[in-house]
Amino acid sequence: MTFAPAAAFTTRPTLRGTFGMSASTHWTATATAQSVLERGGNAFDAAVAAAFVLHVVEPHLNGPGGDLVALVRPAGAAEPVVLMGQGPAPARATIDHFRGRGLDLVPGAGGLAAAVPGAVDAWLLLLRDHGTWELGDVLAYATGYARDGHPLAAGAAATIARVAELFRDHWPTSAKRWMPEGTPPAADSLVRNPTYADVLDGLVAAGARGERAQADHAQADRALADRAQANRAPRDDRAARIDAAREHWMTTVLPEAAAFIAQPHRHADGADHPGILDADDLATWRASFEPAVSTGFRGWDVFKAGTWTQGPALLHTLRLIEDSPDLDPSSVEGAHLLLEAQKLAYADRDAWFGDAGGAVDIDALLADDYVAARRALIGREASTEWHPGSPEGRDPVLPPLRTDHAGTDGSTGEPTVDRSGQTRGDTCHLDVIDRWGNVVSATPSGGWLQSSPTVPSLGFCLGTRLQATWLVPGHPASLTPGRRPRTTLTPTLVSRGDEVIAIGSPGGDQQDQWQLTVLLRMLVGGYSAQQAIDAPNLNITALIDSFWPRTWVPAGVAVEDRLGEQVIEALEERGHRVRRAGDWALGRVTAVGRGADGLLWAAANPRGAQGYAAGR
Repeated sequence: MTFAPAAAFTTRPTLRGTFGMSASTHWTATATAQSVLERGGNAFDAAVAAAFVLHVVEPHLNGPGGDLVALVRPAGAAEPVVLMGQGPAPARATIDHFRGRGLDLVPGAGGLAAAVPGAVDAWLLLLRDHGTWELGDVLAYATGYARDGHPLAAGAAATIARVAELFRDHWPTSAKRWMPEGTPPAADSLVRNPTYADVLDGLVAAGARGERAQADHAQADRALADRAQANRAPRDDRAARIDAAREHWMTTVLPEAAAFIAQPHRHADGADHPGILDADDLATWRASFEPAVSTGFRGWDVFKAGTWTQGPALLHTLRLIEDSPDLDPSSVEGAHLLLEAQKLAYADRDAWFGDAGGAVDIDALLADDYVAARRALIGREASTEWHPGSPEGRDPVLPPLRTDHAGTDGSTGEPTVDRSGQTRGDTCHLDVIDRWGNVVSATPSGGWLQSSPTVPSLGFCLGTRLQATWLVPGHPASLTPGRRPRTTLTPTLVSRGDEVIAIGSPGGDQQDQWQLTVLLRMLVGGYSAQQAIDAPNLNITALIDSFWPRTWVPAGVAVEDRLGEQVIEALEERGHRVRRAGDWALGRVTAVGRGADGLLWAAANPRGAQGYAAGR
């Protein structure tokens, strides 16, 4: 099997060293993570510090009111675990409630689409169980940037300009927060969020109060206990401080946000609705760890989160293509195969993935006989069908299938790449590996500044992940109180013996598609990480968009023009509806890892001139 030769020139080097590596979608977060490593923190301390910085410096792509999925592998562990930071639908989030408001889809913007925010609690759980630093030290970076200021990213400035009218006319608290002078700020303007800095300070203070309360409680217990009980060591104070901060966040901070969005406000459907998230929803949920799912691919183990994410679609795709003689995304046959295989994998995602009951069993999805039957459907011509299978012999509950949907007002859907391939934005991703072998791959998202009105007393807004649910009963991704919406967030961890790759990308439905091309070029084509990330990318749009207004493009494909006229024209001749996105538009991949030689490495996406890697 041959691949197109890797480009001799790369936009930056694949970094190599022995101490530690960090990569993310924003240079400030990468620098933060590396600073923590330099000061003796481990990969998990570094990831948490960087994540809170991302809330501040990429507010159009994620926020503290959002969610996250991460793969976490402590040094010496054979397999990673999933850090689950996706909160469920509120108790009042029923299909009947939404239908009763005249809705056939969950709106893409507005508080009615808010699930329980999971990001902050998940990051604090990671810090408690696997980090070493104190909470105040970890949060100091984000607190400093929020209070003292940071240059506004060009993408954030463009986003604010795009929703300026919505802010002025309907979301005045967002206008005050993001347009204090009455007009959208320019790129690189120094912006501050002292209100959110105060919230972070409040978390640290809550931790200190919680520690004192625990000490007082322990003292009272000892006075009543016998000598053996009195000599028993109290719980670790650091863990108690972090748990107290978690409790403060979930029971004091977030209920304030829920109360604010309970007031009717403009949503993406053009109507005003009150939010339905309340304090009881927040009091009964906490982030957690859960097992990863995996498959083998040419000697490597590939790990993902479960079918409450879109992650297993990558595993399914790898199974469909693993025996092919041509896996080069830059060849006609390789590109066609990847596109057609992903149509089948994502049709199964759209039919069978979710958390609401009836989701496919991962073993059935990856079973040899089912994979063979699906592989046999791939032909020479581009399929125009949406063709889910029946991996367990059941007929799928079909969601609505539409190519357009009218009725847009204000902010809509996820800030990702649109159907023409034009970049509107993305979400965030970060990877860290340290000298001890701890590694994390994390994709935080949601709660971006255009999600819903800014809570004026907190300086951030809530997310809109419920837009990924269906208002039809019986589907695995149906809106169901207490169940998680199926998320697009899908970090990846790949290992073979002592070798490991932590990789991920923003990009909504494209996240795993962009990772797929990078992984194939690395694992099969022999490219370095930076060569693979730089290489021309492509993805299908022939799937049901996970974000409002939930449309699809039959036989749709987006490609970077650098793929070449010969390949693009050949794809068009086979029936693919190709949209050319420009030379450098598709893909936001970052990655870190450890090679067979024991050296650590890192690489980051150059598109958008924002992602960066650092290390030594």
